[in-house]
Amino acid sequence: MAHITLKDIAHSYTGESENPEDFALKKLNLTWQDGGAYALLGPSGCGKTTLLNIISGLLHPTRGQVLFDDQDVTGLPTEQRNIAQIFQFPVIYDTMTVFQNLAFPLKNRGRSTKEIEPRVIELAGILGLEKDLYTKAQHLTADSKQKISLGRGLIRKSVNAILFDEPLTVIDPQLKWELRSQLKFLHKKFGFTMIYVTHDQTEALTFADKVIVMYEGEIVQVGTPEALFEKPEHTFVGYFIGSPGMNVCPCELQKDRIIIETYELALNRIYEDVAPSSKIEVGIRPEHLVLAPPDTNGLPVKITRVDDIGRHKIVRVALNNREFNVVAREFSGMTGDRCALLFDTDHTNIYVNDHLISGEQM
Repeated sequence: MAHITLKDIAHSYTGESENPEDFALKKLNLTWQDGGAYALLGPSGCGKTTLLNIISGLLHPTRGQVLFDDQDVTGLPTEQRNIAQIFQFPVIYDTMTVFQNLAFPLKNRGRSTKEIEPRVIELAGILGLEKDLYTKAQHLTADSKQKISLGRGLIRKSVNAILFDEPLTVIDPQLKWELRSQLKFLHKKFGFTMIYVTHDQTEALTFADKVIVMYEGEIVQVGTPEALFEKPEHTFVGYFIGSPGMNVCPCELQKDRIIIETYELALNRIYEDVAPSSKIEVGIRPEHLVLAPPDTNGLPVKITRVDDIGRHKIVRVALNNREFNVVAREFSGMTGDRCALLFDTDHTNIYVNDHLISGEQM
């Protein structure tokens, strides 16, 4: 295993260019610690797979260096990087049995039968493939084939890193949670450096110790699942993570208060003046908004929609032309469609040009 450093990496599929818009991957610097469990999270086309393929050597970056344990491997082919990569769709040999497929990476490297057999049996047990060990892969379901593909990537103990490119796409939804749990177990047991690409926030947040959120070819935040939820550093992180995502609304900022649709809201922090041309927005999670009777001192809103999802209700309210989602557990004391919207100021974030700014605590 190795710690992996990306130094001034950038990539354009059309070659070197002075135009930043030509780059699918904007300039970035990032270090993956030895033995860490990471997720690359973002929408399709944001640069996740491009970044993963640069690490594995399938793609040579237009700019920058890839370092394994401080050794420059930018020019090395994939086979010399000691990387295991699992792709979105199964990469296996249909005419081989499950045992032969799992054993192949070790056999190909000259390992003895004495070493191979217990390792294959152990991994097959963890992945739930022990009953199919001597069945040809062509007779198995897509779920089981992808389990084999996962196993082929996990079978070697000495790899520098294991890279997963949306590996659970073809897995039945009921099995996804189980497989993610198994991957976390394997990570803790063997200490692999794992980098997991996904556009599914649930997969990313349940698998990784640290999540790298990407947007339009850039890394917009690196943090724990808790940090991404509580303190999104970019408005994209706020509304991409969470269900529903963070409410983001234009506002005016005046030191320790904001104005939304002519209504004033006091904050518990003081913010410095920002440039008049800046885009200023307030962001707050639906979980940190409260609905109260209309005579309460809050923002006067109208309820436009209520979705009951069992454990709570998601209420959509309108303040003039601005809409907010609220996670509400009860509507005590309220009648009709009018109510007051209360902000938890401890969880109210201010963004300038999409980036979080920090005020001084009052």
